[in-house]
Formats: sequence, structure tokens, C-alpha cells
Amino acid sequence: MVRPPPVHGRGAQSGAVPTRFGLATREEDGDWLDAREGIDGAPGKLRTTVIDLHPKSIVTFNQSPDIAFDRSLNAYAGCEHGCIYCYARPTHAYHDLSPGLDFETRLFAKPQAAELLRKTFAKRGYRPRPLAMGTNTDPYQPIEARYRITRQVLETCLETRHPVTITTKSARVLDDLDLLAELARHRLTAVGISVTSLDPHLSRLLEPRASAPAKRLAALGRLVEAGVPAHVSVAPVIPSITDEFMEGILERAGALGVRSASWIMLRLPHEVAPLFREWLSVHFPDRAGKVMAIVQDVRDGRDNDPGFFTRMKPQGVWADLIRTRFRLGCKRAGIGRVEIDLDCSAFRPPSVDGQLSLL
Repeated sequence: MVRPPPVHGRGAQSGAVPTRFGLATREEDGDWLDAREGIDGAPGKLRTTVIDLHPKSIVTFNQSPDIAFDRSLNAYAGCEHGCIYCYARPTHAYHDLSPGLDFETRLFAKPQAAELLRKTFAKRGYRPRPLAMGTNTDPYQPIEARYRITRQVLETCLETRHPVTITTKSARVLDDLDLLAELARHRLTAVGISVTSLDPHLSRLLEPRASAPAKRLAALGRLVEAGVPAHVSVAPVIPSITDEFMEGILERAGALGVRSASWIMLRLPHEVAPLFREWLSVHFPDRAGKVMAIVQDVRDGRDNDPGFFTRMKPQGVWADLIRTRFRLGCKRAGIGRVEIDLDCSAFRPPSVDGQLSLL
């Protein structure tokens, strides 16, 4: 079988729709291929499109027993970073779109997010707890430069003194360093930056439109200098692909003054597993079998373990080895178990008309 050429500049290598929801399958016909052709018959570049969404609410509450937050806000659906391992990819199926290429090329923005957040904060009986951003798709993906939705949300949190946390793979977080520094002064924010490897070439394959590893590390240093609690997340750890960089990431983060770190083993829920297998076959065919053998070894013989508690705690010899390496790497880097305690007591709910309440 002749393998099609790799899709450059994107993480996923195909755009098949999922079968879980009975969506109509797609076939590539000649007319569509003609429309994609560029110079000398070469495939044209996939363009990113953005559609505005107007939801009725913006905060998602959860009761999951094994995650550290109970509410989150996602300013965007889909993510142009194109991380092939992203566990949020299956959510695009709710839009009848592919968790593959559609997830990173057909995006949705929620321009009324700050307004909706204000309404949530103004509800009678609302009780503040840290609002997590970046738990599904990145709040600082490239289109944030145009929409600035994340900045508007941070402005609302600062105005109302509501705690907010951010997880990102982008150095664009520094665009809001002024707000983050002010939030940090009131103990209202913490920022986690995920660094997967130290190899820019590998990063371009894994997460093609995220910031380069060096830029993410530099952003961590800038956050520390500005007094913003900064956290480095070595996530995900992909055995035989990125695990070799774990100690180096921790060493560099520690040298920058970062005092908090975590790691997450690769997770492959639903359509992410076949997409990741396809990516391996294109970019690392020589070790694809080894990678998936280790993934299955730490997940009780499956590509993914969806169970509460166990999904975040891989088991077995390989998992124990990575866990030990991480612990020793943190010790050498001077990174301890720092608990970031955000202030929920200073919250000032706004009134429905947008003004802060005097009471």
C-alpha cells in the first residue's frame, strides 16, 4: 500500500469523523482534491477558520473526584496548536467534526465569554473557587492575539477579585503579564506551562503550532521574575519519544526559579488513540510498536484507562520508573511540593448591570 505524504504543519494526519456518534463518513473526491492543489499539483495548505459561538453559559462545573478544580472556562473550542496527543480532540465530534484535522483547523471562539462570566459571578449564592483555564483547549493559542477573550476574562477576574489558574503551551501568556502580575499580588492566580521536550524539531511534530520549548521555558522565567506563581508541567510523558527530556526540563525550570512541577503520562481517550497511532506510523515507524507496548503496559493492557483515579495514576514497572526519575529530577533541580493557595475571600460579586456591588 502506498502511504500518502505526511501533512506538514499539523499534528493529525487525517480528518476522519468518529463512528461513536454515527456521523456520516467522508470520501475524498476529485473535485475536492483539485480545490486543495497548490503549485505543480502539490496539496495546498490547510487553512484555519474560526466561527463565533454564542453559548448561554461559559463556566463548566464538574464533580470529578480526581482533578484539582471544580469549575473551568474554555474561551475556544478546537486548538490550532495541533498537539497530536491532546485528550480534548474527541470534543470536536459534538460539532459533527473530525477530532483529527478539523480539531486544529476549524475552530470556535466565544467572544461573549467575559460577559457570561460576569453573569455567573453575579448570581445569588455563587461561591468563588479557583476558575481553571486551559483545561480543554489552550487559552493562548494563536487566535487569542486577535480575539483577546482570555485577557477579557482575566480583567473580569481582577475586577471581581476572583481566583483563576491558567495552563498553556504558549509564550503568548506574557502578553497578559501585567494582569497576571497584578492578580498574583492579590494571590489570585497561578500559571502552569507544559513543556514536553527540549527538541524544537520534535516539538514541531508533536505540537506544531505551540511555542518552541525554549520560549516556554523563557516564559516561565519571566513569570517568576514578575512574582507570578509558576508551575512546570512535564506533560504528557510519551515513552521512548519524550521521556528522555524529563530531567533536563526540570533542571532548566529549577534554574529559572520555578518551584512547582508535575508530570502526566500520555492519555489516549476515544479517537485520540487511532490518531496517535497514525502519527507514530508516519513519524516514528521504527519504534511505534515499542511506544504502544509501554503505553498499554501502564494502562492495564489497553490504549487508555478511563477510570477515575486510575486514569491519572499509571501502574507497572514503566510507570514506577518514570515516577522515580521525576522525583529525583525534582530533588536535583530544587523543586519541591509547593502548594499554591489562592485567596477566595476577597471576591466582590458584580451586579447584573456590570457594576461591582458595594455590599
